[in-house]
Amino acid sequence: MRKRIAIIDRQKCHPQECGNYLCAKLCPVNRAGADCIYPGDDPAKKARIDEFLCTGCGICPKRCPFGAIDIINLPETLNKPPVHRFGENQFELYSLPTPMFNQVVGIVGKNGIGKSTALKILGNQLPPNLGKWQNPAEFKEVISFFKGTELQKFLEKIHKNEITLSAKPQQVDLIPKQFSGTVQELLQHVDGQGQLASIAEALQLTSFLDHDISHLSGGELQRVAIAATVLKNANLYLFDEPTSYLDIKQRINVSHFIRSLANGHTATLVIEHDLIVLDYMTDLINIMYGHEGAYGIVSGVKSSREGINAFLEGYLKEENVRFRDHALKFQKIADESRVNNRKMIGWNTLQVDVGSFHLQTSSGELHHNEIVGILGENGIGKTTFIKILAGFIKPEQGQLEGEVRVSYKPQYLETSSEQLVSEFLQLAIEKYTNQLINPLELEKLFTLKLKELSGGQLQRVAIAHCLSQDADLFLLDEPSAYMDIEQRLIVSKVIKTLAFERDITILVVDHDLMFLDYVSDRVMVFTGTPAKEGQLQGPFPLQEGMNLFLQGLGITLRRDVGSHRPRINKLGSVKDREQREQNKWYYS
Repeated sequence: MRKRIAIIDRQKCHPQECGNYLCAKLCPVNRAGADCIYPGDDPAKKARIDEFLCTGCGICPKRCPFGAIDIINLPETLNKPPVHRFGENQFELYSLPTPMFNQVVGIVGKNGIGKSTALKILGNQLPPNLGKWQNPAEFKEVISFFKGTELQKFLEKIHKNEITLSAKPQQVDLIPKQFSGTVQELLQHVDGQGQLASIAEALQLTSFLDHDISHLSGGELQRVAIAATVLKNANLYLFDEPTSYLDIKQRINVSHFIRSLANGHTATLVIEHDLIVLDYMTDLINIMYGHEGAYGIVSGVKSSREGINAFLEGYLKEENVRFRDHALKFQKIADESRVNNRKMIGWNTLQVDVGSFHLQTSSGELHHNEIVGILGENGIGKTTFIKILAGFIKPEQGQLEGEVRVSYKPQYLETSSEQLVSEFLQLAIEKYTNQLINPLELEKLFTLKLKELSGGQLQRVAIAHCLSQDADLFLLDEPSAYMDIEQRLIVSKVIKTLAFERDITILVVDHDLMFLDYVSDRVMVFTGTPAKEGQLQGPFPLQEGMNLFLQGLGITLRRDVGSHRPRINKLGSVKDREQREQNKWYYS
């Protein structure tokens, strides 16, 4: 077996611009007369590395001016070839998650370690090549590779057409580019079971069935994509990030819906980064770990609680594998130095009408050096309120007490810009390299255009751009979108550090309750009817505001005994009943 793999980012490799293969000129093996680094056979002649000749000296990754090379030592526990490799010096995937009938199996892990690739293989959209990309493996070799496992039986059923698959893709925003017409027309086209009416009601689609697909919001597109997936005649459902764009109320509803799909004849696999929702939605968990963009490994199956706790700890007890050198801890630690009452801006009772939408607020104020979480459904007036604070909307009744400069990161990000990341982040680079650029790992993106970034990369860039502006009040609208668990923890720490160091106020709109629970000093709660009317209450102390919000959702939260992370109580459980009786919807 190889001891290491070499990864070359073809997008970043520019051999003619670095002095004609600088990496090859510096390579000790090349200088000794062998061809460890050589031109590829593609039209652009991108560099290639012979992994068997490579000594892992580390010179080429350090000296490549474009950061295109990565040399990674493989774990010693890997004693089998990969299930799939995309090509020479490209990503490879070891093992696969295990679908199980009558169960919802979750997949948790960092971005860029092959979760979507694994779903494509299980979805029969990508034939596994067992690492032989030049001469792909035949099906009998694949079956032999998994001999004696549950996956062998499962893949045999796929080959015999006994498994019918239906998959919901990650990027639901691409649906309008692939289909034109109304929601009803799209769903009727895929309705193989005559269940459109009942599915539309369960996923709350009935109010916009006659709307054109191109006019839907991200949350509406997500629910339409879930409906389209389930309406097909299938006994294996694959959901790739089914709660993106959804507010917390919709996430709970979708969780109930996905759980209802599993039965003795149906298996369900889910990739999800919201750990509270993943825990609530699934019965079992596969952990995926590895090195971003290089390789991914799938753990054995575990119960949801044990699997999520093991992922946070970074250690797989049964396999005796430590895949991260530190634990991820979202446990909130009280910081008395952050408690202050220095008023920045206030408001009395406000009322404003925007089209047919009406927003009303109770009186309140924001303080310097605090982070305020904003809780509420989509379309309930959160953005309208921010525009009032920024002076863009004048209320019909009531007034602001003070003026503030506002910097805003929107929910939906521009994805077609030709501007370089380094140009877009010029102010952040000049003033906040240590506070923003370094912790968010943005330097390696400087040479890319904004349109070339992935969803998670673009999100980090947009957060850095917003927080680098000269303002008093900063609004981050869904900063956790597209990010994995580790990135969410990093972003939350960046937000907290910057608020303290710059004495600024940051409002965070998000639907990941674990993220908001960790980052917020106080919270505002929006209630009402989406797109019709909204009421703002608060800001409240964290526990009081969370208690009010969870009561409206009808769920109770407890802390996990082992990891101290928030968990939703099973409806009607002993703990759920106790907390309801004590009116403690949110743990102490």
